[in-house]
Amino acid sequence: MKYWLFKSEPESYSIDDLKRDKKTFWDGIRNYQARNFIRDNIKKGDLVLFYHSNADPNAVVGVCEIIKEAYPDNTAFDPESKYYDPKSKNEEPTWFMVDVKFKFKFKKPVTLQEIKNNSKLKNIRLVHRGNRLSLFPIDKNEYEIIIAMSEK
Repeated sequence: MKYWLFKSEPESYSIDDLKRDKKTFWDGIRNYQARNFIRDNIKKGDLVLFYHSNADPNAVVGVCEIIKEAYPDNTAFDPESKYYDPKSKNEEPTWFMVDVKFKFKFKKPVTLQEIKNNSKLKNIRLVHRGNRLSLFPIDKNEYEIIIAMSEK
């Protein structure tokens, strides 16, 4: 099992939306490195920290689980979608998505500032300058520390 952090702006799709829906597809990834993580590394059963970005405050707010591995992101083929990519073809898709299901929402969100202040999390990609990826791997220890922080 691997661990991930997925970012979403709460106005677009929040942990409460996922709690309501129980499961959803994670679409719209348009960065090649993030696409490669989806296509090549994310597997069914992996756990994901759900992070609210561009929020007040930015914070990890819950956990979801991968329930379906990579498949073509159909929004890339839809001219009406904001994620449309005319270069992506059905027979040779450029972009992929995965399905996730809700596991739980934190009683206490773990803010970006709290993560930055925790010396045990100094290597997590989230706090690295220039890290703009909307999803990335984290290690088991980082996952467990953030879970523990949410319970304090």
